[in-house]
Amino acid sequence: MQIIDGKKIRDEILAKIKKEIGSLPFKPIFCDVLVGNDRVSAQYVQMKKQNAEAIGINFHNANFPISIKTEDLIKEIKILNKIPNMCGIIVQLPLPEALDRRRILDAIDPRLDVDCLGTYASEEFYKGKTSFGFPTALACMELLDSVALSPEDKKIAVLGYGELVGRPVAALLQFRGFHPDIVRSKTENKEKIIKQADIIISGMGKGKYITGDMIKSGAVLIDAGTSESGSSIVGDVDFESVKNVASFLSPVPGGVGPVTIAMLFNNVLNVAKSFAKVTTSTTSTTSTTSRTCGNSHMSDLWKK
Repeated sequence: MQIIDGKKIRDEILAKIKKEIGSLPFKPIFCDVLVGNDRVSAQYVQMKKQNAEAIGINFHNANFPISIKTEDLIKEIKILNKIPNMCGIIVQLPLPEALDRRRILDAIDPRLDVDCLGTYASEEFYKGKTSFGFPTALACMELLDSVALSPEDKKIAVLGYGELVGRPVAALLQFRGFHPDIVRSKTENKEKIIKQADIIISGMGKGKYITGDMIKSGAVLIDAGTSESGSSIVGDVDFESVKNVASFLSPVPGGVGPVTIAMLFNNVLNVAKSFAKVTTSTTSTTSTTSRTCGNSHMSDLWKK
């Protein structure tokens, strides 16, 4: 079995992004909104800051106390939307329970919603009308593409149908003309579907659920599930059980996670490039349409 090295793929993507950022007529800004002082969330924000600055993207700090009200946070996000050269805003999740998650996510300008979690950006994604999408789903596709096989004649199973992985991954596969089998908890004959699949993309969050006896010989496994096991994080795949059965596996950690960061910043780059077209536009009509979320079709990355 070959391990799909997510860190290597991440570094290659970030290097390309850095080169393109350097050719832009302005320096893009990225913001990760943090509410409260949760240590793990703060670490994630710091990691994104370091990655952003390493590739030439300015990071805007937006930290708010856990006591902030929904209305006040929405006002702050609307201020962030208007910062010149802002090319991406995300809200670090989870938010405190007292806050209205949906209204807060929807306060992000859809043009800057690089996590694709706002209602409008999400709807446009499923119509195939945006130049960016859910970073984790895009990461799964990038890892699958790195294996360099031809999925056209392969059976593909997507395990789970969640907001961040299963549903958007299924959509991306369908955009490419594939017809994946979707496996949910209540799916009939799910064991048979999994056993017949040549490619399995899993985002169930069920630790070590997939074992060697459940998959066919030579299956490709893209593991996007995460679960806590003691003091460590494990994926949906039982590594030891599948290592002599599968042909490729993206591990947890070190697989989908690192590439998700790269795809987030690729989304930021796509926003920056669309704004750069506005600054060089010679007609007001072109300027108006090119800055409207949803006017451009899926990027080449989606169509590989």
